[in-house]
Amino acid sequence: MNDLKFIGIIPARYASTRFPGKPLARLGSMTMIERVWRRVNSVIENAWVATDDERIYNAVNDFGGRVVMTSTEHRSGTDRCREAFEKVGNGEDVVINIQGDEPFIEERQLKSIMQCFDDPGTDIATLVRRFDPSGSYEQLSDPNTPKVVVDGYMNAIYFSRSVIPYLRNVPQEQWPSAHEYYTHVGMYAYRAGVLDAITRLPQSSLELAESLEQLRWLQNGYNIKVGITDCRTIGIDTPRDLENAIKLLEAENND
Repeated sequence: MNDLKFIGIIPARYASTRFPGKPLARLGSMTMIERVWRRVNSVIENAWVATDDERIYNAVNDFGGRVVMTSTEHRSGTDRCREAFEKVGNGEDVVINIQGDEPFIEERQLKSIMQCFDDPGTDIATLVRRFDPSGSYEQLSDPNTPKVVVDGYMNAIYFSRSVIPYLRNVPQEQWPSAHEYYTHVGMYAYRAGVLDAITRLPQSSLELAESLEQLRWLQNGYNIKVGITDCRTIGIDTPRDLENAIKLLEAENND
């Protein structure tokens, strides 16, 4: 890993359906996008915000962050990352795509995904979290929390909104404690050439079925290495999520 060069890119859109203007929402003394950028930049010195909105662009400039304007037509953060890398990349080996609504991202999460590239066979890397065995089946089966099955070398076999694997002859309420389930954490890293290639692929049948773009990559033969994190971060999708994040921040500041 020490021989590889990394660049961090944080896609940030203004026009979120559930929370318009989310990157500019205040979280303590900073906007959310500033908090994310500062955390990423403390680990990856070459960190950029990729946006399609002048308000976000100006806000990042104002706090001294690196920012690049990208198209309004992108279907996903992966596509936005590719354009940003084409504009500001400088021969880096690996591009890390960090969610702009994860203001509590931790250094060890970034290092974990970077370490996946110690394996020269890694095309793409992502993170998973072990599902709490004391949790309920209802929590495990939430389709908004994709599940991941991995092989013995921590390569992803499949991602699904359904609970996988299915435990035959085990009552569903016992599934969380009867098997070690993994849930997906939405951070990705790609070798530079792979990022260019996967964004040019047409949507695949599995991707369309589950609405998970990583299935397009698996279906086209790319290797996805998986790192494990135990960090309990808060993703902010709605104003209510922001309220919870503010409470968490206040609690951290009181410690």
